[in-house]
Amino acid sequence: MTKILLIDDDEKIKRMLTRRLKKAGYEIHTAENGKIGVEKVLALQPNLTLMDMHMPVMNGYEAASALRETGYTGLVIALTASAMAEDVHKSITAGCNYFLSKPIEVDFEQKILAILEGNYE
Repeated sequence: MTKILLIDDDEKIKRMLTRRLKKAGYEIHTAENGKIGVEKVLALQPNLTLMDMHMPVMNGYEAASALRETGYTGLVIALTASAMAEDVHKSITAGCNYFLSKPIEVDFEQKILAILEGNYE
């Protein structure tokens, strides 16, 4: 089963995405900040990590960068309401592979599948 780690400090978003992604057939794990998220990514080695960029303790930019510094090469997706061009660039520069914006859209699961299959544009 495809394993996804969702790192977000917003409990409502975590519950909603966990429900939707489990319904789509994924194994879901969660973390509430970037520091715990980095530890879980390295321990779980998920197929895909969804990373909120604005969190306490360690934000998503710092967490993505920390993961890449360890040599981690897995898929990391920035997930944030900040969808300005500079935010997208900052996320990719920090080490994220892709950027998905909040609010979560109706085709979210299709985007996740496309990313996992290497077909996301």
